[in-house]
Amino acid sequence: MRNIFVFIFLIAAPFCDAFSISKNSSENLNSLDEMSRNLYENIKVKTEIKLAVMEFPYVDMRNSQGPAIIQERLTTIFAKNKKISLIERGMLKKIIEEQKIQLSGIVESTEAVELGHILGADYLLIGTLNDIEKGKTEINARIVDVKSGKIASASSAIIEKTWQDGNISANKPVYSNKPLIQIAILLDTSNSMDGLINQARSYIWKIVNRLSSSEKNEKAPLIQIALYEYGKSSLPKDKGYIRQIMPFTSDLDKISKELFSLTTNGGEEYCGWVIKDAVEKLDWSDKDDVYKAIFIAGNEAFTQGNVDFESAVSMAKEKGIFVNTIFCGLRQEGIAMQWKKAAEIAEGDFSNIEQDFKREEINTPHDDKIAELNQKLNETYIPYGESGKEKLEEKKEMDNISLKAGKGVAFERAAYSASKSAQSYASSWDLITAIENGEIKKGEIKKEELPENLKKMSDKELSSYIDKKIEERKEIKNEIIDLSKKREMYIEENEKGNENTLDKVILDSIKKQAQKKGFNFKE
Repeated sequence: MRNIFVFIFLIAAPFCDAFSISKNSSENLNSLDEMSRNLYENIKVKTEIKLAVMEFPYVDMRNSQGPAIIQERLTTIFAKNKKISLIERGMLKKIIEEQKIQLSGIVESTEAVELGHILGADYLLIGTLNDIEKGKTEINARIVDVKSGKIASASSAIIEKTWQDGNISANKPVYSNKPLIQIAILLDTSNSMDGLINQARSYIWKIVNRLSSSEKNEKAPLIQIALYEYGKSSLPKDKGYIRQIMPFTSDLDKISKELFSLTTNGGEEYCGWVIKDAVEKLDWSDKDDVYKAIFIAGNEAFTQGNVDFESAVSMAKEKGIFVNTIFCGLRQEGIAMQWKKAAEIAEGDFSNIEQDFKREEINTPHDDKIAELNQKLNETYIPYGESGKEKLEEKKEMDNISLKAGKGVAFERAAYSASKSAQSYASSWDLITAIENGEIKKGEIKKEELPENLKKMSDKELSSYIDKKIEERKEIKNEIIDLSKKREMYIEENEKGNENTLDKVILDSIKKQAQKKGFNFKE
């Protein structure tokens, strides 16, 4: 009887649905098969379609094998369906390179339309990856109808993570036509640098907000920041007393959190070594129209260490990276220690700051209202999925850390939270953002992944509740943005002195250099 059963199964198998799940498939393939079947069935088409499967980047833009692996697995699954004509990966890459579409980050639905037309596709499969716990990765996928620009289908899956993260040359970020800004910040964390670290903590959100106000070809940029420390004796000597704290990421809460965790102690400051490491190991775009810059700050001779700084800076220049040097001390002293020469090699700027200078905090008539609105903004988030609650708690934790650092830090961060840039990366855990971005439809919400107080709501009650939160958030964000502008104007009118601080010299260089790459900044 067993032989007959096997024979019948083998004969019948070719006629099964293209996304049928074999009993012998791995758990990962089962999950991806089911997600793929849901995606296809929900677009409800009867004719053959032309589909382009894009890479699935991590929401924090880490360098990883994962995006390409998931793209390959999904391509293989969809290739089984005879009603789908796939754009072959090699051809997809060739078209994108010929059209000079920017390698930058997560493809949004609006960008997918333009990209789909260029590729000649009817639909684009796009999405993101997010590690929700050790060894498990959440995949959020959606199919965009190129003709209408609407999300035709969306689904998700949780799989075992079988790949590695890190500096993996085989991995490339997903394709997008969004303009890109890449900035690496290299900070001296030797004994005397507490003032520098405090300035970095205080001004990181101000720098990010000004970057968010820029645009190129009427499009807001994707901002990626990487963070290094160097010169601390507790760091490995054989690695030049340097550490890559964060690779390029658009998750700026992580950058801020790392800055607040930095400590200082004595060591050797090898500027050439840390620049060489940043040039070689960070995932810099190879496109000429991307603004790429290194900002290195410290107070010792640029010539220290076994790596020749001139060679390291020349490597940066060859990749189109501006190298800007910030000496913490007297200008003439910095020039004598070769900080100016290093900047000139890569067409960057040399600046000096008084690292221990602390700008007097100015209270404005708008502060209390902004603080109140920021609290209300947090109340519009609906944690969704396994990582939702944890991510919301992390956000609130950063609110508290920022407030303890000073009103200026907290209010700059509040302004960023209200910006479009911040919204891109909350969609992996916040239901409202995911719906606003079109990544989840109301009818696809899994109630078991909602907070307890929402699980018992009827579909109608939940829909009404979500609509209310969306409207509340829109009003709150608009008010925060308006008050933040008024607060900034008030400070400019009442601020005394014009001392060079970390934010000022970085922003001055960025505005000047980014304009050469076609970026404009709103004043």
